[in-house]
Order: sequence, then C-alpha cells, then structure tokens
Amino acid sequence: MSHFSSIKTQIRNLTSLEAALTDLGIEWKSGSRPVRGYRGQTRNAEVVIEQDNGYDIGFSWNGNEYELVADLQYWQQPLSVEGFLNRVTQGYAFQTVMHETVKQGFQVAEQQKNKDGSIRLVVQRWSA
Repeated sequence: MSHFSSIKTQIRNLTSLEAALTDLGIEWKSGSRPVRGYRGQTRNAEVVIEQDNGYDIGFSWNGNEYELVADLQYWQQPLSVEGFLNRVTQGYAFQTVMHETVKQGFQVAEQQKNKDGSIRLVVQRWSA
C-alpha cells in the first residue's frame, strides 16, 4: 500500500515553480527523478526536494498541473504542508506575473512586501 499523498495545485509552469522554490531558498533538483517514500517506495516527479530524513517532496505533472507528492507522515519542513504550499503558490504567482510583465513590455517601477506577506507591484510601460 502506497503512503504517498498527492495534493492538487494550480501550478502549471515549471519555470515559474522552480524560480519560486529558488526565491524561497529551497534546494531542488529537476528532471524526471524518483521521490523517495516509505519502505523504498518511489514516485516520479519533475521537481524533487530532498529531505534530511531520506523522504522526499516532489512536484509531479498529472497532465493538467504539478501536484505535490510526498509521504506526509515524514514531512520535515519548517512549515506545515498547507503553509509550505501557500508560500510556494504565492512565489509561483509572483514569478508568473513577473514573467508576463516582461513579456508584455512592462517594467517593475515599485515592489513592496507588506507585513501580511502580500506583495505590492507597480509596473509601467513607456510608449512612443
């Protein structure tokens, strides 16, 4: 019986996911690789975060989105699963907005991180 849990996300862009993890200071490995779980069980994922206890966290493409894959019994992160996903999702949204901003010719004029954890962005584009 598998101990792995899969948690749906709204994450669909691998580059933005990887950038968000990097911004959060989380070490990760990319490329299809195994996520280690209970009694040597594995699941493949495109992004893997190795934990010191030998059980990994992964983000695996399910055909629609990257879902978090892990044996939650061996979760070893400073935040709860929900807190971790909230931080990753916020970072992912930020990276996605930044990418689209540049793609559409805008520049960031102001960036402010608020006390509640939200991020305020002001973007501008000059036209001739």
